[in-house]
Amino acid sequence: GGKGRDMIASLPMYDWPERRTEVDAEWAELRDALRARGVNAPDRLARRNADLPPVPGGIRDAAGALIAKDPGTLPPDEFDFDSLWRHPNLLFAQTCWGPLELWLGASVHVIAQDDYTGVEGGRGALYSSAIVMRKTGGESPHAAGSAGISPAKGDIVRKLSGLRFAYNVADSMSGYLALERDLAAEGSSLDVFKQRIISGGHRKSIRMVAEGLADVAAIDCVSWQLALRHEPAAHDLMVAGWTTKRKGLPFITARR
Repeated sequence: GGKGRDMIASLPMYDWPERRTEVDAEWAELRDALRARGVNAPDRLARRNADLPPVPGGIRDAAGALIAKDPGTLPPDEFDFDSLWRHPNLLFAQTCWGPLELWLGASVHVIAQDDYTGVEGGRGALYSSAIVMRKTGGESPHAAGSAGISPAKGDIVRKLSGLRFAYNVADSMSGYLALERDLAAEGSSLDVFKQRIISGGHRKSIRMVAEGLADVAAIDCVSWQLALRHEPAAHDLMVAGWTTKRKGLPFITARR
Protein backbone atom coordinates (compact mmCIF):
# COMPACT_ATOMS: atom_id res chain seq x y z
CA GLY A 1 0.00 0.00 0.00
CA GLY A 2 0.92 3.64 0.23
CA LYS A 3 -0.50 7.11 0.32
CA GLY A 4 -2.80 8.14 -2.52
CA ARG A 5 -0.14 10.29 -4.12
CA ASP A 6 2.17 7.25 -4.30
CA MET A 7 -0.43 4.88 -5.73
CA ILE A 8 -0.48 4.14 -9.45
CA ALA A 9 -3.34 4.10 -11.94
CA SER A 10 -2.85 3.51 -15.65
CA LEU A 11 -5.10 2.81 -18.65
CA PRO A 12 -2.39 2.18 -21.26
CA MET A 13 -4.02 -0.27 -23.65
CA TYR A 14 -6.16 2.15 -25.67
CA ASP A 15 -4.40 5.37 -24.66
CA TRP A 16 -3.69 6.57 -28.21
CA PRO A 17 -2.40 10.18 -28.44
CA GLU A 18 -5.67 11.22 -30.12
CA ARG A 19 -7.63 9.85 -27.14
CA ARG A 20 -5.68 11.38 -24.24
CA THR A 21 -8.43 13.80 -23.24
CA GLU A 22 -11.05 11.02 -23.47
CA VAL A 23 -8.92 8.60 -21.42
CA ASP A 24 -8.25 11.26 -18.79
CA ALA A 25 -12.01 11.84 -18.51
CA GLU A 26 -12.58 8.07 -18.10
CA TRP A 27 -10.03 8.02 -15.28
CA ALA A 28 -11.54 11.10 -13.59
CA GLU A 29 -14.89 9.28 -13.43
CA LEU A 30 -13.30 6.08 -12.08
CA ARG A 31 -11.09 8.03 -9.64
CA ASP A 32 -14.07 9.91 -8.19
CA ALA A 33 -16.08 6.68 -7.87
CA LEU A 34 -13.16 5.02 -6.03
CA ARG A 35 -12.72 8.01 -3.73
CA ALA A 36 -16.44 7.96 -2.94
CA ARG A 37 -15.84 4.40 -1.66
CA GLY A 38 -12.92 5.48 0.51
CA VAL A 39 -10.13 4.45 -1.88
CA ASN A 40 -7.33 7.02 -2.04
CA ALA A 41 -7.00 7.02 -5.85
CA PRO A 42 -4.31 9.14 -7.56
CA ASP A 43 -5.19 12.34 -9.39
CA ARG A 44 -3.58 11.40 -12.70
CA LEU A 45 -2.75 8.38 -14.81
CA ALA A 46 0.80 7.07 -15.15
CA ARG A 47 1.95 7.20 -18.78
CA ARG A 48 5.74 6.79 -18.56
CA ASN A 49 8.41 5.31 -16.31
CA ALA A 50 9.00 8.71 -14.67
CA ASP A 51 5.41 8.59 -13.37
CA LEU A 52 6.12 5.38 -11.38
CA PRO A 53 7.54 5.62 -7.84
CA PRO A 54 11.07 4.16 -7.63
CA VAL A 55 11.53 0.70 -6.11
CA PRO A 56 15.19 0.60 -4.97
CA GLY A 57 16.70 -2.79 -5.72
CA GLY A 58 13.97 -3.62 -8.24
CA ILE A 59 10.56 -5.25 -7.94
CA ARG A 60 10.64 -8.68 -6.28
CA ASP A 61 8.20 -11.53 -5.78
CA ALA A 62 7.17 -13.01 -2.42
CA ALA A 63 10.28 -15.21 -2.45
CA GLY A 64 12.55 -12.22 -3.04
CA ALA A 65 13.36 -13.01 -6.67
CA LEU A 66 13.78 -10.02 -8.99
CA ILE A 67 10.80 -9.88 -11.41
CA ALA A 68 10.92 -6.32 -12.80
CA LYS A 69 13.32 -3.39 -12.91
CA ASP A 70 13.21 -0.36 -10.64
CA PRO A 71 11.32 2.23 -12.72
CA GLY A 72 13.76 4.85 -11.43
CA THR A 73 16.54 3.17 -13.44
CA LEU A 74 14.59 3.04 -16.72
CA PRO A 75 14.40 5.65 -19.53
CA PRO A 76 12.02 8.24 -18.03
CA ASP A 77 9.91 8.89 -21.15
CA GLU A 78 9.42 5.23 -22.10
CA PHE A 79 6.83 2.99 -20.42
CA ASP A 80 7.83 -0.47 -19.22
CA PHE A 81 4.64 -2.50 -18.72
CA ASP A 82 6.46 -5.20 -16.69
CA SER A 83 7.39 -2.58 -14.08
CA LEU A 84 3.93 -1.00 -14.22
CA TRP A 85 1.93 -4.21 -13.81
CA ARG A 86 4.22 -5.69 -11.16
CA HIS A 87 4.70 -2.47 -9.18
CA PRO A 88 3.77 -2.94 -5.50
CA ASN A 89 1.90 0.41 -5.53
CA LEU A 90 -0.38 -0.50 -8.44
CA LEU A 91 -3.94 0.47 -7.56
CA PHE A 92 -5.73 0.17 -10.90
CA ALA A 93 -4.62 -0.71 -14.42
CA GLN A 94 -5.56 -2.51 -17.61
CA THR A 95 -3.64 -5.54 -18.79
CA CYS A 96 -4.12 -8.43 -21.23
CA TRP A 97 -5.01 -12.05 -20.52
CA GLY A 98 -1.86 -13.23 -22.31
CA PRO A 99 0.57 -11.85 -19.69
CA LEU A 100 -1.90 -12.76 -16.93
CA GLU A 101 -1.91 -16.41 -17.96
CA LEU A 102 1.80 -16.61 -18.77
CA TRP A 103 3.62 -14.67 -16.04
CA LEU A 104 1.69 -11.88 -14.33
CA GLY A 105 -0.97 -13.76 -12.36
CA ALA A 106 1.02 -14.18 -9.14
CA SER A 107 1.56 -10.40 -8.83
CA VAL A 108 -1.99 -9.07 -9.24
CA HIS A 109 -5.70 -9.57 -8.54
CA VAL A 110 -8.22 -9.25 -11.38
CA ILE A 111 -10.92 -6.85 -10.15
CA ALA A 112 -13.11 -6.24 -13.24
CA GLN A 113 -13.57 -6.78 -16.98
CA ASP A 114 -14.27 -4.12 -19.58
CA ASP A 115 -17.58 -4.14 -21.49
CA TYR A 116 -17.33 -4.46 -25.28
CA THR A 117 -21.03 -4.08 -26.02
CA GLY A 118 -21.47 -1.87 -29.07
CA VAL A 119 -18.02 -2.60 -30.51
CA GLU A 120 -17.93 -4.65 -33.72
CA GLY A 121 -16.35 -7.98 -32.70
CA GLY A 122 -17.28 -7.59 -29.00
CA ARG A 123 -20.09 -8.73 -26.72
CA GLY A 124 -20.23 -7.97 -22.99
CA ALA A 125 -16.94 -8.99 -21.37
CA LEU A 126 -15.87 -10.87 -24.53
CA TYR A 127 -13.97 -9.54 -27.51
CA SER A 128 -12.31 -10.82 -30.66
CA SER A 129 -9.59 -9.66 -33.02
CA ALA A 130 -10.05 -8.53 -36.60
CA ILE A 131 -7.81 -10.45 -39.01
CA VAL A 132 -6.77 -7.66 -41.35
CA MET A 133 -5.17 -7.73 -44.80
CA ARG A 134 -4.61 -5.20 -47.56
CA LYS A 135 -7.59 -4.49 -49.78
CA THR A 136 -7.40 -6.06 -53.21
CA GLY A 137 -10.16 -3.94 -54.77
CA GLY A 138 -12.85 -1.63 -53.47
CA GLU A 139 -13.68 -3.58 -50.32
CA SER A 140 -15.02 -1.93 -47.20
CA PRO A 141 -12.67 -2.02 -44.19
CA HIS A 142 -15.54 -3.80 -42.38
CA ALA A 143 -16.17 -7.49 -43.07
CA ALA A 144 -19.78 -8.11 -44.05
CA GLY A 145 -21.51 -10.10 -41.31
CA SER A 146 -18.23 -10.15 -39.43
CA ALA A 147 -19.68 -11.31 -36.11
CA GLY A 148 -19.11 -15.03 -36.00
CA ILE A 149 -16.63 -15.27 -38.86
CA SER A 150 -13.76 -17.33 -37.50
CA PRO A 151 -10.24 -17.92 -38.82
CA ALA A 152 -10.90 -21.57 -37.97
CA LYS A 153 -12.97 -21.86 -41.16
CA GLY A 154 -10.93 -23.69 -43.77
CA ASP A 155 -11.02 -20.85 -46.28
CA ILE A 156 -9.46 -18.46 -43.76
CA VAL A 157 -6.71 -20.96 -42.92
CA ARG A 158 -5.97 -21.29 -46.63
CA LYS A 159 -5.90 -17.50 -46.99
CA LEU A 160 -3.26 -17.29 -44.25
CA SER A 161 -0.95 -19.94 -45.70
CA GLY A 162 2.36 -18.55 -46.90
CA LEU A 163 1.71 -14.99 -45.68
CA ARG A 164 3.86 -12.73 -43.47
CA PHE A 165 2.20 -12.24 -40.06
CA ALA A 166 2.83 -9.01 -38.10
CA TYR A 167 2.07 -9.13 -34.38
CA ASN A 168 2.48 -6.71 -31.49
CA VAL A 169 4.14 -8.99 -28.89
CA ALA A 170 4.19 -12.77 -28.46
CA ASP A 171 2.35 -12.73 -25.10
CA SER A 172 -0.56 -10.67 -26.49
CA MET A 173 -3.85 -12.55 -26.40
CA SER A 174 -5.43 -10.40 -29.11
CA GLY A 175 -2.43 -10.03 -31.41
CA TYR A 176 -0.85 -13.49 -31.21
CA LEU A 177 -2.24 -16.11 -28.82
CA ALA A 178 -5.88 -15.91 -30.00
CA LEU A 179 -4.92 -16.68 -33.59
CA GLU A 180 -2.44 -19.35 -32.46
CA ARG A 181 -5.17 -21.07 -30.42
CA ASP A 182 -7.80 -20.81 -33.14
CA LEU A 183 -5.44 -22.37 -35.66
CA ALA A 184 -4.51 -25.12 -33.16
CA ALA A 185 -8.23 -25.93 -32.74
CA GLU A 186 -8.30 -26.66 -36.49
CA GLY A 187 -5.23 -28.88 -36.33
CA SER A 188 -3.11 -26.09 -37.80
CA SER A 189 -0.58 -23.66 -36.30
CA LEU A 190 1.20 -20.37 -36.82
CA ASP A 191 3.60 -22.37 -39.00
CA VAL A 192 1.13 -21.68 -41.85
CA PHE A 193 2.80 -18.26 -42.06
CA LYS A 194 5.89 -17.79 -44.17
CA GLN A 195 7.24 -15.27 -41.67
CA ARG A 196 6.33 -13.86 -38.24
CA ILE A 197 7.37 -10.25 -37.64
CA ILE A 198 7.16 -8.49 -34.27
CA SER A 199 5.89 -4.91 -34.69
CA GLY A 200 5.74 -3.74 -31.06
CA GLY A 201 2.11 -2.55 -31.17
CA HIS A 202 -1.26 -3.00 -32.89
CA ARG A 203 -1.05 0.37 -34.63
CA LYS A 204 2.42 -0.49 -35.93
CA SER A 205 1.10 -3.85 -37.21
CA ILE A 206 -1.66 -2.04 -39.13
CA ARG A 207 0.90 0.27 -40.72
CA MET A 208 3.19 -2.64 -41.61
CA VAL A 209 0.37 -4.46 -43.42
CA ALA A 210 -0.75 -1.28 -45.20
CA GLU A 211 2.83 -0.54 -46.31
CA GLY A 212 3.36 -4.09 -47.64
CA LEU A 213 5.96 -4.99 -44.99
CA ALA A 214 3.62 -7.75 -43.78
CA ASP A 215 0.46 -9.37 -45.19
CA VAL A 216 -1.80 -9.98 -42.20
CA ALA A 217 -2.26 -9.02 -38.54
CA ALA A 218 -4.74 -9.75 -35.73
CA ILE A 219 -5.97 -6.49 -34.15
CA ASP A 220 -8.28 -6.46 -31.12
CA CYS A 221 -11.70 -5.06 -31.96
CA VAL A 222 -11.33 -1.84 -29.95
CA SER A 223 -7.91 -1.05 -31.43
CA TRP A 224 -9.39 -1.72 -34.88
CA GLN A 225 -12.28 0.66 -34.14
CA LEU A 226 -9.77 3.31 -33.00
CA ALA A 227 -7.66 2.72 -36.11
CA LEU A 228 -10.63 3.30 -38.40
CA ARG A 229 -11.13 6.62 -36.61
CA HIS A 230 -7.54 7.80 -36.17
CA GLU A 231 -5.09 5.79 -38.32
CA PRO A 232 -5.17 6.53 -42.08
CA ALA A 233 -3.41 3.24 -42.90
CA ALA A 234 -6.43 1.28 -41.60
CA HIS A 235 -8.47 2.41 -44.60
CA ASP A 236 -6.11 0.50 -46.91
CA LEU A 237 -7.04 -2.72 -45.06
CA MET A 238 -10.06 -5.02 -44.87
CA VAL A 239 -11.26 -7.52 -42.28
CA ALA A 240 -10.81 -11.05 -43.66
CA GLY A 241 -12.17 -12.75 -40.51
CA TRP A 242 -12.37 -12.62 -36.73
CA THR A 243 -10.83 -14.71 -33.97
CA THR A 244 -13.03 -16.57 -31.50
CA LYS A 245 -14.49 -14.36 -28.76
CA ARG A 246 -12.54 -14.50 -25.50
CA LYS A 247 -12.44 -12.46 -22.30
CA GLY A 248 -11.39 -8.88 -23.03
CA LEU A 249 -8.97 -6.70 -21.13
CA PRO A 250 -9.06 -7.20 -17.34
CA PHE A 251 -8.54 -4.48 -14.77
CA ILE A 252 -6.01 -5.38 -12.08
CA THR A 253 -4.58 -4.27 -8.75
CA ALA A 254 -1.40 -5.36 -6.96
CA ARG A 255 -1.56 -8.24 -4.52
CA ARG A 256 -0.74 -6.75 -1.11
